[in-house]
Amino acid sequence: MKDNNRIIGEYSTNKKGPLLFVTAGVHGNEPSGVKALKRVFAELEKTKPEINGRIVGVMGNTAALQKEQRYIDEDLNRTWTEENVKNHDPETQEQREMHEIINVLEKQSKSSYTKRYFLDCHTTSSDSLPYISVQDVHDNDSWAHKFPTYIVRGFSDIVYGAIDHYMSRTGLTGFVFEAGQHTNQASVENHEGMIWLALKEANGLEVKNVSCYPECVERFTEKNAPSQKTFEITYRHEIKKGDNFKMEPGFKNFQKIKKGQLLATSNGHEIKSDWNAYIFMPLYQSQGNDGFFIIEEQD
Repeated sequence: MKDNNRIIGEYSTNKKGPLLFVTAGVHGNEPSGVKALKRVFAELEKTKPEINGRIVGVMGNTAALQKEQRYIDEDLNRTWTEENVKNHDPETQEQREMHEIINVLEKQSKSSYTKRYFLDCHTTSSDSLPYISVQDVHDNDSWAHKFPTYIVRGFSDIVYGAIDHYMSRTGLTGFVFEAGQHTNQASVENHEGMIWLALKEANGLEVKNVSCYPECVERFTEKNAPSQKTFEITYRHEIKKGDNFKMEPGFKNFQKIKKGQLLATSNGHEIKSDWNAYIFMPLYQSQGNDGFFIIEEQD
């Protein structure tokens, strides 16, 4: 695939500064980040505000996006292992997509920028408040706390092969932003608002200089985002090959749960909570190997 079919847009006013590398649609059933990036680039080309450095918006799993399904052969957000990155004879569609995204990133050489940031746009299968998922390495956590929403630490420490783990270990600063439920229009609003805020914080954009301001930012910051809290993942329920897993209906992301509460069934056995905590990412779609997580609020 040619880069121009993967790049949603790029924008610069030729001033020295950071790179903001934004990926969207890493899961093909999560198109809202792609829609938000198209809105942002249309606005940037319309009003042409000054920024430091450059923003590049990149489409993730192009084949799965066309089919509106999570992935083709394997989860693209689990393929970013050192072994797969070193293998230049990819075996699956997702490994090919991964290498094409890496090629786009590597054309943005480190020496051209004062710093390199990433933002990976996702949505959830269950109803959810918007939140940041951050790997607590380098300055990722302090960077994440500049943004007004829930922050969850630890996903990429438990689930290996995620794109943010790769970006972090190759020297970029950033996080994953989960904007809400897959088909909720508010998810597009939240992705757009987060991208504008990232441009403000990373690239010095004066957001009041874009014609959509304040609505395109405040729909996220004022209307949709919860007050900032920080959580840590303490447990992951893995779905293994052949498991017959079913989440109990009605759970929402960040919903409080009690010890002894029925959460799911797996292979005919009930799974009850061992915690007074919060449920995180309950699985309500056919593809995926994470049944649910347990998170606890941090001081």
